[in-house]
Amino acid sequence: MVTVERSSRTVEADATQVSDLPHQDVAPVLTRDKGAAPAGAPHGLRRLHYDVGDRPFLVLFELTRACDLACRHCRAEATREPDTDELTTDEILAVLDDLASLGSPRPIVVFTGGDPLMRPDLLELVRHATSSQLTVAISPAGTPRAALPLMRELRDAGVATVSFSLDGASPATHDHFRQTQGSFGWTVAACTSARRAGLRVQLNTTVTAETVAELPEMIALALRLGVSLWSVFFLVPTGRGRDLRALSASDTEDVLEFLYDAATIIPLKTTEAPQYRRVVLNHGSSSSSDPRDRGALYWDLHRRLEALGLPERGSGGRPAVADPAVGRRRPPLVVGDGRGVVFVSHRGDVQPSGFLPLVAGNVRDRPLTEIYSGSSLLQSLRDSNRLHGRCGRCEFREACGGSRSQAFAASDDPLGDDPRCPYVPGGALREPGRRESIVRGAVARALR
Repeated sequence: MVTVERSSRTVEADATQVSDLPHQDVAPVLTRDKGAAPAGAPHGLRRLHYDVGDRPFLVLFELTRACDLACRHCRAEATREPDTDELTTDEILAVLDDLASLGSPRPIVVFTGGDPLMRPDLLELVRHATSSQLTVAISPAGTPRAALPLMRELRDAGVATVSFSLDGASPATHDHFRQTQGSFGWTVAACTSARRAGLRVQLNTTVTAETVAELPEMIALALRLGVSLWSVFFLVPTGRGRDLRALSASDTEDVLEFLYDAATIIPLKTTEAPQYRRVVLNHGSSSSSDPRDRGALYWDLHRRLEALGLPERGSGGRPAVADPAVGRRRPPLVVGDGRGVVFVSHRGDVQPSGFLPLVAGNVRDRPLTEIYSGSSLLQSLRDSNRLHGRCGRCEFREACGGSRSQAFAASDDPLGDDPRCPYVPGGALREPGRRESIVRGAVARALR
């Protein structure tokens, strides 16, 4: 039995799992790997060369819960004022020193929030981390704070990458989602300022039933903004997000198949949908599913993308999405909640992810490195033999493992089924012949 504690103090990590940021230690520790691919599958995934039980690859560090926005999906309702109990400068510096003591390959650290730009000591923290040979990325909120002068200061302090969130391709959609008028324009301006400052920009998009129709337009917008990576977040219904509608399992599958096609137009990754790795592996195997079994959402998204003039129609019954300047997909990295990724809250709670509110320890009591390697909770999440239900029987459990955050949100069991995955171990989808299906609710209305 794993003993865990539910956190009541966590706020959303607005850009969790920036899992591929440039980093001097990363290149030597990545390899392509079949994972749990069927026989004959290509090397479509990448794995770390080191044991993720010994050290994390990515540390998501929530510096504050303060934020000027009031986003509809925020899992802990971030506030405009900082928590009086958030970690002090010295406490954060101690955590950074602890991570640096691991030596090479050191973890990537993402400062997030809330809005990390609201921490007055942010530049001091960045300089300390980078002087200790830690790679640092920043995930600010899209507000006027993220202006060109501060972007240049962050670059000079050692930041190479920033990530901003756009959840709709228009001000009407995004501003409604973020509940702040003007947020769309601020975020677009922040992306432009970051690029002008010489920073790489990652764009994050949260997918819900009411925003999924705009994914093709989001691709076009991301290309115009010149982002280096597009991270597609699949809603975990926690906090305020409980009032939003997540995609069904079959619609999630359609979106992942669409993203597989779109990945030759724009470098992308998924967050809280690790079954994308199964999709990638299946496309390289003889057992790849029939494109005619895609659901209505898949084909509607392609029609919207084609209307934008981006892809070309291919042969063999499925759209061909290809840009000669990119041409090949970016292989997904095999990491996940508690398995190479760890989250530190503004009060020091250590969790598998910002979306999985179970506490493995607190950095005020023990070093983060000890908690990460020794926590029974985190150890269980790294052991695919501990999974049960369909995830436990699945031949892709090593390569995918399901989203532990999605499983917990659905059942309070972090080792249970991922409800957003329709795959049945052995090679079937729970809804064969989905091309006859009807997209429901807001999705259907938006795509008419």
